[in-house]
This record gives sequence, C-alpha cells and structure tokens, in this order.
Amino acid sequence: MDINAVGYPDVKEDTPVLLSELRPAREPLYDWKSSCETWSVAFSPDGSWFAWSQGHGIIKLIPWPLEEELRPPSCRPKSQYYKGSEVKSKGSLKEKILDCGQIVWSLAFGSSSAPAGWKLWPLSRQQDAKSSETWLLLATGLRDGHVKVWEVHTGRLLFNLSGHQDVVRDLSFTKNGSLTLVSASRDKTLRIWDLKKDGKLLQVLSGHIRWVYSCSISPDCSMLCSAAGERVVLLWSMRSYTLIRRLKGHQNSVVSCDFSPDSALLVTASYDSTLILWDPYTGEQLRQFVSAEPQLKSLRAVCFSPEGLHFASLADDRLLRVWSLELQEPISAAPVTNGLCCTFFPQGGILATGNRDGHVQFWTSPRILPSLRHLCRMTLRRFLTTYQVLALPIPGKIKDFLIYRTNY
Repeated sequence: MDINAVGYPDVKEDTPVLLSELRPAREPLYDWKSSCETWSVAFSPDGSWFAWSQGHGIIKLIPWPLEEELRPPSCRPKSQYYKGSEVKSKGSLKEKILDCGQIVWSLAFGSSSAPAGWKLWPLSRQQDAKSSETWLLLATGLRDGHVKVWEVHTGRLLFNLSGHQDVVRDLSFTKNGSLTLVSASRDKTLRIWDLKKDGKLLQVLSGHIRWVYSCSISPDCSMLCSAAGERVVLLWSMRSYTLIRRLKGHQNSVVSCDFSPDSALLVTASYDSTLILWDPYTGEQLRQFVSAEPQLKSLRAVCFSPEGLHFASLADDRLLRVWSLELQEPISAAPVTNGLCCTFFPQGGILATGNRDGHVQFWTSPRILPSLRHLCRMTLRRFLTTYQVLALPIPGKIKDFLIYRTNY
C-alpha cells in the first residue's frame, strides 16, 4: 500500500480482520429485565484494561492484552477465555466482575495521580507499583439514572451518584487527570461531577428537548459536545459550563459524537445515515459522509482513531466502516451483526465493537505511519484554536491545512 504525503492511503485498505470474540458466560434471555446487549465498551487510557458491559447488569474488567495473543480465528487455538467463562490473570492484574444490579448503558475510564488529601485514596492503594502510581476509575451509567464509580485495581465501589431521572446513556471523563465526569441521560440533561471532591455535582446542563444519547469532552478539556434525539448538536464550554453554539446540519436524531485527538475536529453520526465532520471552534461543516442508503439508516456509533487520520462507524445495515478524513467513501468495511458501540485501542491497530447479543469483537484497524506534516499539525492544534491559526502570518494554503480544510 502506498502512503501519500500526509499519511493517507492511496488505495483502499483491506477488510478488517476479526481477531477474537468475547461472549457472555450466561445464555441470553430476551426480555427487558435481563437485557443482554453490550451497550458500551472501553479501553483504559493506558491500554492496560478493557471494560465490557456484557448484559445482565454485569461488567467485566479484563487485563489487556488478552491471555492469548490476538490472532485471526483460523490461527487461534481454542480457549475458554474467549467465551468469557473463565477468570484469568495477567501478572498481578486479575480479571474482575462488577455486579451493577441492573442494566448498564454506559462506561468510561478516568485516571489521575493520587489526589492530595483525598480520604478515599489511602484505602485503595495497592502494593504493585502500577496501581500505586495511577488512580484508575471506571464509571458505569445505569438504567435507573444512577452512576456507579468503581476503583479498577480493587473492584471496590467508591460512589453511587444520583440525580438523573432516567437512563444514563453516556459518560465522559476529562483527560487532564482532574477526574471531572460528565453524564448524559434520557432525562434530557447532562450533569457534571467532580470526583476529587467526593462526587460533588458541579452543574446541570439543560438545553436538549429530547433524550441525550451521547457526550464527548474534547481532549484539551475546553469543550463538551452532546447529541440527542434531535437534529441539533450542542457545544458547551467546560470552563464556564455555558452553551457555546448549536450545530445544525443533520436531518434526523444525532446519536453519537467524538472529538479528534487534537480537539480540532468533531464528528457526529445520525439516524439520517450521514456523518458530519465539524470545526468545533467555528461551527463550520468541513465534510459530510453518507454511510448507507436512506432506507438503511440508523447509524449507531462513531469514534476517532488515536492518530487522528481515521474514524469508525457502525450502522444498522450491519457494517463496520472505517473512514479517512479526506475520502468520501469508506476505506474499509466489515460485517458486524447488530453493532451498538465501537472504540479504538489507545495505541491503535485494534478496534472493539459490541452488539445486541452481548458479544464483543476485536478487529484490525488501519496502521498508518502519520506523516511529519500531520504530526506537526496535531501538535499545533492541541494548543491553537481555529481563530488563532487564522491570525497567524503564514500562507493561506498552510492555514487551510492546519484547520483541516484541505489535504495540502
């Protein structure tokens, strides 16, 4: 495969390869009380843990990588591990099962150094160096509106946050170690919590008129995006907790959103079968991607890759698609039955998807060496807003490249 000057492939990638699959230990019971769907999956920021909401109100915390090396199914030996029925250990890390007591709709990892003076910290310190250096939490959003927060290395429940009046559909942590958590609910609100202050509620954000499906905090922690069962996407300030702007462009409910790793781009997915790439600073639509025919609409999820050159989407036409920022057609696709959620491994190369049967599948994802130009662009955009780039005394073509308008 040839790579062009900025790191994009000149030809389509091969179809993603299925590496492995995890299945719930329990048989699925198709009624609303048991709910076997995998609504959310997540990797920890350092890539050492994988969290799986496997239905039945159960969360599995699995040390990563898996016990056996990820291989294509034809080359992989049989193992109980892939059926999710055995508890395995990896060095000092052991798989954990968290019983949330009811349907789990959302998951999010948060990490920080030891909070100074936090009374909960000394109780959960571990003997191994890894856990003593990093405070790693897992937040779980539940059907009754509660958010349970767990300490990953011990599996201990730290907080049970209450306030939402309906399903907590999505969760997002800040990436600066502040342990600020945002929860998005079907009660049409978002709530902002400070876990370093024992789960103090900082703000309730109201503005949506329908269920909130998704929320995402920009990596630079300046903005919050929320998507709901309406055609408008809302952008909020994470500094003042006020509404910045409304993004209009979709023709149906917006169900998923995600920021690029440098915070310069925002991608949204809608039931209208389109994905829109936005400049979150100006509200400009940069590109629009059509994922399927209108009759096969209902996009379910979208997520950015860690190198910022690709994003993945899941739709009800039973396809996982991987897109390049610059191409109107997907660069690769693979069949995923009833996919509901997706996420990239933090170091790239692997994409995890969850489906209605409670299964999780791990796929290969594009491994492209980013060009020096793209790396420089990402480095600059982590510190400069679009307006600051436009004010620079540099040629217009370079400005267009830095704000992702062209592939210069």
